[in-house]
Amino acid sequence: MSPTPSEQGFSMPAEWERHKATWLGWPLNSEDWPGKFVPIRWVYGEIARAITRGGEAVHIVVDNDSHEAQARLVLSKAGVDLTKVEFFQCRMNRGWMRDCLPAFVQRSLVSTLGEVMSETLAIKFTFNGWAKYDNWQFDNALANRLSPHVGWHIVEAMLGKRQIALEGGGIDVNGRGTLLTTEECYLDPTVQVRNPGLSKADFERGLKEYLGVTNVLWLGKGIAGDDTHGHVDDLCRFVNPTTVVLVQEKNAHDANYHALQENRERLEGMRLEDGSNINVVALPMPAPLHFDGMRLPASYANFYISNGAVLMPTFNDPNDRVALGILSELFTDRPVIGIHAVDLVWGLGTLHCLTHEEPM
Repeated sequence: MSPTPSEQGFSMPAEWERHKATWLGWPLNSEDWPGKFVPIRWVYGEIARAITRGGEAVHIVVDNDSHEAQARLVLSKAGVDLTKVEFFQCRMNRGWMRDCLPAFVQRSLVSTLGEVMSETLAIKFTFNGWAKYDNWQFDNALANRLSPHVGWHIVEAMLGKRQIALEGGGIDVNGRGTLLTTEECYLDPTVQVRNPGLSKADFERGLKEYLGVTNVLWLGKGIAGDDTHGHVDDLCRFVNPTTVVLVQEKNAHDANYHALQENRERLEGMRLEDGSNINVVALPMPAPLHFDGMRLPASYANFYISNGAVLMPTFNDPNDRVALGILSELFTDRPVIGIHAVDLVWGLGTLHCLTHEEPM
């Protein structure tokens, strides 16, 4: 058997480490934002502008020539420096890059001249539409179809002859060996089952072998309204190697209250890879948002850490300012920028769900 990425010294870097580029999939599927599809393009423009102003390249997947022309027009009108944007034509279904692009792992190498360099692998997990939707085959093929154009070294995540299904929004790492995920997302035996028949121990083994983590921490349930059934990036995120932010709900009658309290209790009993305690910082929740009778997964935890800024979703809520202040105190090396996400969250995801970093 070939040595695993972990055995070869590869591990998944934290999101705050330097990126080569941020990937986006230009909005394509109007069913994701019924009645709000046109305004969503301008939100993408705001995202791309904030990332490129920080000096980071943006790579955008488009479906065809007309789709690319539309993206160029919107980005230009939004004030995005198109010299920092590169387009890649590839068929998509929905284009939520966080979940369908590969997880990147790296190791350090020393050249014959004594220079320290990094080597990167693109770990291809199976994307199966969150075990909920039928239109996922193009998105699942994105990594392999893009690879010849960008030079990714693709490694298929397998346990024996079995492919492992995983989405990037379902995990978060501190870059030192600890990974956060939820039982609701990956261990529920009846709802949106990603890996039928796969045990907790086997799933953890896959994470450790392919992502180079040594310490897997399991939270319970995700937030109400999350159609991914428990993605951790709406719930709890690392902001440095020893600190997480955890969304908290003060209203005891809210659907999120008890699950978030339980997750805080779990974190208090957990330890990092070196055995030390986790510093847990409470992040507020916005007031519940509904559209067409549906609870939406509005959460400040769905922020994205780019090279030059942290992009945080805002919801026209008094807690927007509170959350921006908390994150600004935690990220002292780059500004925290609010991106209006009231329309965006109608697609059942916001900034972190749409983006995917490719490490330097």
